[in-house]
Amino acid sequence: MIRVLLADDQSLVRAGFRALLGAQPDIAVAGEAADGNEALELVRELRPDVVLMDIRMPVLDGLAATRRITGDPELDGVKVVMLTTFELDEYVFEAIRSGASGFLVKDTEPEELLRAVRAVVDGDALLSPGVTRRLIAEFAARSKEPATAIGLGGLTEREREVMALVGIGLSNDEIARRLVVSPLTAKTHVSRAMVKLGARDRAQLVVLAYESGLVRPGWLG
Repeated sequence: MIRVLLADDQSLVRAGFRALLGAQPDIAVAGEAADGNEALELVRELRPDVVLMDIRMPVLDGLAATRRITGDPELDGVKVVMLTTFELDEYVFEAIRSGASGFLVKDTEPEELLRAVRAVVDGDALLSPGVTRRLIAEFAARSKEPATAIGLGGLTEREREVMALVGIGLSNDEIARRLVVSPLTAKTHVSRAMVKLGARDRAQLVVLAYESGLVRPGWLG
């Protein structure tokens, strides 16, 4: 059973998500929070698998709450998906750097929301359809001068290659086609790179790909 915490200051939004998620046989709503502080307290108390976190909330905003969750080793198993009203919300970039596993727009289709919850539990990054490359391009444009190969020495040449392809926004299936390997093999390489680098999920692997200099701004081909 996947346990989800809803964090949004609008009760109507929470009610809609609760009705949708609660109707699924493999998902349960563990709790609800109306601000970031309350969300943080409930995460520590309930240890949900996924937090659907609104970016803009009173008392403590979603970004600050996410940083505290992802920065706490005791909450390592908790994944955060940010919720925003607009696809190109100025805070989406910062949300990924704060440790969020991805983001969704609030008016996303119900099927996409359910897929998102299940995907992040499996360790996949989740971004609204059609936004992945735009977000990565934005990250590249804002990224600071890369550090000198931060911790990439432990990766094999193929793992570096796969990590670079993750960094430009390719899915496992796309990586498999690019490298002429099976999707399972591509997924295995991605998983090994994440383990070796201590990445929480695929989104963090993207960040590391840029910050290490493995992927450079402008390389989106």
